[in-house]
Parts: sequence; structure tokens; C-alpha cells
Amino acid sequence: MADPRSRGRRPSGPTSGGHPPKPRPAADPARLAAYDVMTAVRVDGAYTNLLLPQVLRKYDLSGRDAGFVTELVSGTIRRQGTYDVIIGACADRPQMKIEAKVLDALRLGVHQLLAMRVPPHAAISTTVTLVRSTVGQGPAGFTNAVLRRVSEKPLEEWIRLLAPTKVHEFAAFAHSHPLWVVDALAEALAATKPVDMRAELDALLAADNAAPKVMLVARPGLASIDELVTAGGEPTGRSPYAVELAGGDPSGITAVAEGRAGVQDEGSQRVALALAAAAVEGRDERWLDLCSGPGGKTALLAALAAEQGAVVVANERQHHRARLVVEGTRAATAGLAGVITGDGTRPAWAPGSFDRILVDAPCSGLGALRRRPEARWRKTPAEIDALVPLQRQLLGTALDSVRLGGVVVYATCSPVLAETRHVVEAVLAERDDVVLEQTEQLWPHRDGCDAMYFAVLRRSTS
Repeated sequence: MADPRSRGRRPSGPTSGGHPPKPRPAADPARLAAYDVMTAVRVDGAYTNLLLPQVLRKYDLSGRDAGFVTELVSGTIRRQGTYDVIIGACADRPQMKIEAKVLDALRLGVHQLLAMRVPPHAAISTTVTLVRSTVGQGPAGFTNAVLRRVSEKPLEEWIRLLAPTKVHEFAAFAHSHPLWVVDALAEALAATKPVDMRAELDALLAADNAAPKVMLVARPGLASIDELVTAGGEPTGRSPYAVELAGGDPSGITAVAEGRAGVQDEGSQRVALALAAAAVEGRDERWLDLCSGPGGKTALLAALAAEQGAVVVANERQHHRARLVVEGTRAATAGLAGVITGDGTRPAWAPGSFDRILVDAPCSGLGALRRRPEARWRKTPAEIDALVPLQRQLLGTALDSVRLGGVVVYATCSPVLAETRHVVEAVLAERDDVVLEQTEQLWPHRDGCDAMYFAVLRRSTS
């Protein structure tokens, strides 16, 4: 018989029809991994490309699952400017009132719905489960309602419906770039005098949103193109040392693991090749990489220098980046004279000490947006304004440090005119001992590489 004292009292433990409540369903590991990266990028300022390998190991993801997470995270972060407007159009509250954790998950869900080959029911249900397991039941219902509305139209229709009409504002929304970045890239593109400016701008911004291929460099004298082809690569024909890797982990390739080859964008390869190929008058024994960290260009330069009977001195201001240069050039020591930690604007060497100098100057990195998904949302015009004086100083140091008849290559991973053409023009205007011999601006939509800029300058003997 029941204890009469228990009548009218609620049981002390949780119940659901006389049974304990069911546990929340767990989200699948791939989407949890993507969510972890989104959170770290937002909260901790993490870099997607550096964090992804750690998170993939944490969840023991590889192969297709790893590829899915990489595309989900990188694509979502690239396109979040567009997705946020679409989410705002489908939500019953302003975006500022959507909890940040829920917004991260919504962005992941929208990318699956509008840009990945994920069936709508799977994209919605897995995102709802993700929110339910990480945030709670109430936000899960809100997530379900928003994503169902998003799924009613394809991306192209949402863009037509919500985009502004002015050309650059339309491009900024449609291709998910900050408006000031679109303005700066358009100005740089216009300087090349394209036939159809609007089509070129659309192609450039679309290329920024495309996942880049893994590009390898076969460092001459250390590895061959054939060795990398045997390992699964395909020569591009644009750089004599470039091989495109179709898939897999490049660190598993023997030549890469041993430092005889490396992961390096073709644009970076072509900058190093421009320095090595420029004609110099007289002696050609000592080269300088003035801003060498993290060492990719240094390793290629050292391999090229060794073949030409020269050596490279690598200079890097930051100790931790100098250590990366030492590690990255471990297989190219025959062409490396040493690694110096020092301020490039206050050289420790005498004027005229070098025959060739590379100035791979610190820059905004707006030419590599496809490789750094979060960069477009973190960069500011003020950052460029602050970098320009340093870029001019470094180029001036290089021109003082090269001997008469020697060459300097000034390079940036940015096409922005303030960091490229205007820096060179400003320095040339102050000197009568320098001749500009070549400039080149590479583009992802034209050249299949990062938007590298470089200028070849000669210290004149006349």
C-alpha cells in the first residue's frame, strides 16, 4: 500500500510518464567538428587552416569525412556575409538577437542547403540535432523554422531577391566580401585595363570563394616533378616546379616529409623564380631573403641558388618564424648561408652586401582570401594604412643592401594598389639610382594562383 504521506507530492527525481527523460540525441562527429572550428574562429580568433587538423584528429576524422568538414567550415566562413542576410530574411527576430552559438550552427546549415550536395532533409535535421545537443530544445525549434524557410529557394534566387542594385554592393553581397574589399580589388583590377570590368570582378570574387587546390613545389636539385607525379600529383605547366595534388595529405609524400618538396602556391613559386631569373651584372654569389618567415620562398630560393653557385641569407624579425625558416630549409642547406633574426629596417649588414634580394613584404594578404576563409572579415583599411610605411622602409633597405648592378624583387600577397604599385612608385620617386625592369600582377581567376604582385628593380650603375 502506498504511503499516504506521498499523496499530492511530486516525485523528487526527474520523470517522464514514470520514466527518466530520454537523453538528447548526439550530433554526428563531422558536424560537431565543424561547429567546434566555427566557435574557435569566432571566440578565440583562431585560424581555420591551422585549427582544422587538430579538430579532425580530436574527432578521428579522415578521408571523405575530413573533406566534408573542411568544405563545410571553410565554405561557411567564406560565404557567411551572404548567409547572414538570408538568415535575417528568414528569422522572426533581428540577427543581433540570435544567440551567437545558434547563428554559427545556422550558417553551417545554410551552407549545406545552398552550396553543398546535402539533401535538404539531412541538412535541416542534422543542424537541428546539433543545436539541440549543444544549445537546447528551444533554439532547436527556431533553427528548424529558419532552415525550412531557407530551403524554399536556391542561392541564386535568394541573391536576386535580397541583393542591392549598385554594382559593387551587389558583388559584395553575391560573393560575400566586405564592400571595402570589393572596392580595393576592383581598383587593382581596373589598373590592368580588363575588357569587361564587371565580368572580371565577378570572376575574381568567385575565385576567392573556390576551395584552392593543394599545390606542391619540387625543389630543384632535391626533388623532381616525376617523383611528385608518381606520388599522385599533376604538373600545372605554369611553374616548372609546380605539381597539383588531387587529394590526400601532402605530409604523407616522402619528398614533402623530408623537406625536398613542399606545399607552396604557384604565385609564391613565380616570385622566387623571378628573382633567380633576373640578369645581374658581374658577381652573383650572395642572395638575401629580407622577410623570410615562414620559409617557403627561402627554401625554393636556396635550392635555386645552389644550382647557380650562390647562397641565400634568410632574415626574419620574429624568433618563432625564424625557427620555421630553419625547419623549412633543412633539406636545402647547400644553398643556405644562414638564418638571421633581425629587424629588416635596421640591417646588421653593410650596404651593397648582396647581389639579389627578395622583399616579400608584410601585407594585408587580400590576394590569398581563398586560402584564409576568415581573413576577409578581420582585415580593415586601417591595417593597410599602417603597413604601407613599413613596406616602403623595407624596399628602401633592400635597395641600399644590394650592390650596384644587382636586383631587388618586391612582392606582396595582395593586389591592392596602395601596397603594390604605389609603394614602388613612391620609393622610385625618391631615388635616381634604381630602374624598374618588370612588374607583374597574378590573379586567381586568370592564373590559378594567389593574387601575388611583384616588381623587379635594378640598382643602376649609371
